[in-house]
Amino acid sequence: MKLYAPAAFSALFLVSCGQDQSPQVEPTSAAREQLPPEVPVMGKELRVLALGDSLFAGYGVKREESYPARLEAALRARGINARMSNAGVSGDTSAGGLERLDFTLSSQPQPPDMVIISLGGNDMLRGLPPEQTRANLDAILTHMRARGIKVVLMGMLSPPNLGAEYRAKFDPIYPELAKKHGAALVPFFLQAVIDKPDLVQADHIHPTARGIEQIVAATAGEVAKAAE
Repeated sequence: MKLYAPAAFSALFLVSCGQDQSPQVEPTSAAREQLPPEVPVMGKELRVLALGDSLFAGYGVKREESYPARLEAALRARGINARMSNAGVSGDTSAGGLERLDFTLSSQPQPPDMVIISLGGNDMLRGLPPEQTRANLDAILTHMRARGIKVVLMGMLSPPNLGAEYRAKFDPIYPELAKKHGAALVPFFLQAVIDKPDLVQADHIHPTARGIEQIVAATAGEVAKAAE
């Protein structure tokens, strides 16, 4: 599999950008009866908000198989009393995430202790200027920092077919903003499924349920560390 092959690029553009939907912010506990019994965990509850696009929304998989749902299970297995709210919206851009940020935060029963962010991939696929992506993510992180909310930023990388100039502007966005705002960083969110076609859906980019499990295994440690 060439994750960023031109054909895959076009397919993901159609899938990601053509599946816009209204924000649905609901705790993953809504589907809890469909999951195996959760690990009993003691201690203060860690409220985590997942703000992102289709990679959080669970495109092509059941909601209980989405990254936020499976991350919650992984964190609880580590003894962290995590409770996730999934605010993933397919097709969302960094501008869309910023626009709905206040609504998303205010819709939570209680303010989150941590926010994990996966935004910017659709900016790249639409060829939006990296300067806009940087500005939007900077504004989101500034907002979180002002509220004292911990952040884990899920990084993305530009595909080779967008050219060296675009990559030079896009790829540094995530590490530089994480450093600026003191956020935890996962350098490349999809790293665990690169060149593993059996873990990726037919669009060559969205992970399957098994792929999501691999991504969770690769990233849960960073999230758990940020929760300390």
